[in-house]
Amino acid sequence: MAGPAQLVRHKLLNTFFSRHSIWFACIFIALFLTGLRLFYAPHYLYYFMSDSVINLIWLLTTLLSFVGLYDVLQNKHSILKNYPIMGHFRYLFEEFRPEIRQYFIESDQDALPFSRMQRSLVYQRAKNENADKPFGSIIDVYQADYRFMTHAVNPCTPADPETFRIQIGSLACRQPYSASIFNISAMSFGSLSANAIRALNQGAKLGNFYHDTGEGSISPYHLEHGGDLVWELGSGYFGCRTLDGQFDPEKFAQQAALPQVKMIEIKLSQGAKPGHGGILPKDKISEEIAMIRGVRRDVDCVSPASHSAFSNPIELMHFIQQLRDLSQGKPVGFKLCIGQPWQFMSIVKAMLHTQIVPDFIVVDGSEGGTGAAPVELINHMGTPLREGLLFVHNTLIGAGLRDQIKIGASGKIISAFDIASMLAMGADWCNSARGFMFALGCIQAQSCHTNQCPVGIATQDHDRQKALHVTTKAERVFHFHQNTLHALAEMLASAGLCHPNEVKSHHLAQRVNDREIKNYAQLHFWLKPNELLNLQLQDDDNFYYRMWNLAKVDRF
Repeated sequence: MAGPAQLVRHKLLNTFFSRHSIWFACIFIALFLTGLRLFYAPHYLYYFMSDSVINLIWLLTTLLSFVGLYDVLQNKHSILKNYPIMGHFRYLFEEFRPEIRQYFIESDQDALPFSRMQRSLVYQRAKNENADKPFGSIIDVYQADYRFMTHAVNPCTPADPETFRIQIGSLACRQPYSASIFNISAMSFGSLSANAIRALNQGAKLGNFYHDTGEGSISPYHLEHGGDLVWELGSGYFGCRTLDGQFDPEKFAQQAALPQVKMIEIKLSQGAKPGHGGILPKDKISEEIAMIRGVRRDVDCVSPASHSAFSNPIELMHFIQQLRDLSQGKPVGFKLCIGQPWQFMSIVKAMLHTQIVPDFIVVDGSEGGTGAAPVELINHMGTPLREGLLFVHNTLIGAGLRDQIKIGASGKIISAFDIASMLAMGADWCNSARGFMFALGCIQAQSCHTNQCPVGIATQDHDRQKALHVTTKAERVFHFHQNTLHALAEMLASAGLCHPNEVKSHHLAQRVNDREIKNYAQLHFWLKPNELLNLQLQDDDNFYYRMWNLAKVDRF
């Protein structure tokens, strides 16, 4: 049975006259004032309001009357047809819903997708402000899946964060790269504004960490401030392609020779929309974007779902070797979001078969993503980072390749604990995209795909991006990186560790239920070195064994 409030609502808001009341009122006022103007001089009205106010009311009600008429006659929006004029408020509030929720409704821990607490942490560290909190944690430490680092009785002195670096490059690599363990993840020019790219790269230069270009190629804005670059190669081969979209070795060699380009990263898939390509309509391709990406302006710019330079794992290995040779021995690796597990194992088997080993693998979690994508892909496609990272780490150990390949992790990483957690699960370093967007001033308005970013980050609108002051934001990028690594140093010191490479699975613990806690060494299955190569491994209940048997070197 409907409650009293519902009954009142049905009576007052759902009758024909109540639904049309504002429209009828506008029509009445407009006609009334028109009649007075035409047939009678309303001298007495001037006692209450001036002539200009009366004119304004007449103009406003007349316009709203025509708006209501349009609402009633149109057939596109049912709510406007049933609620002329009033229905527009619904769409107005819907436009401001993220801001209303963010500033007035959202609690500190509501992750949409990042909580207010997480964003505040980034803002404070980016501004070089004190991020300490009084009065204890607001996190319920007895909730399911609560995670924490185990500390030592004998903590050590915090190490210098500048030493938190990792050497990337196998024996086949002639130009290895010493990377920071915390870097800017892939975000392309086109998705981000020119000023955002400038600020990110200048911040990377100040902090001595790298800036991933994203698949949109290397723009002049990436090169302007001299920060280290990782050049991401997507299926569109932007910046090194023929006009029909095929890989062009000569163009690649020319770009790869740039001293700022430190590593090459092949994008097999990404967390936001794994297994999905993209398209940039021709009417959105500016002369600048066409030049940077090497595409035509008279046809749509298509990023295929799969690569044309290779079609199976063995060909992928040869492509990696080709890129390594063309880049004069710079580290080459690939990025992927784990999908069907035997397909990644097929790649690993191809490494063993060809004896060609990538220098690094970046694991992207399905919780990652800065650009827009179909909701189904965002919510229900791809493996989350923790499981994907653990699987990659375990597979490489089981195949005897882990000591030759470094692993990066990307996906909703913004804090020192996030970094430490990924290190405990097998990562060598971490990348962050949205964390550095927050450092630039992102307010999580979630309008990245509309070209109307309120802070000038995810837009190509020249007026909007002018609001992003490059020098100021570059300093914030630098401070966010610096303060996050400083916090990591203090966290590791509390655990009795001097360097991130000392973090092991038993240092990370997780609540299993309200009565039990296990560390990650107990909680997860860990393969032993070369275990997948052991012909005696005949356990059909072992997930890794079953997937390894399904993997074939000649097909994904």
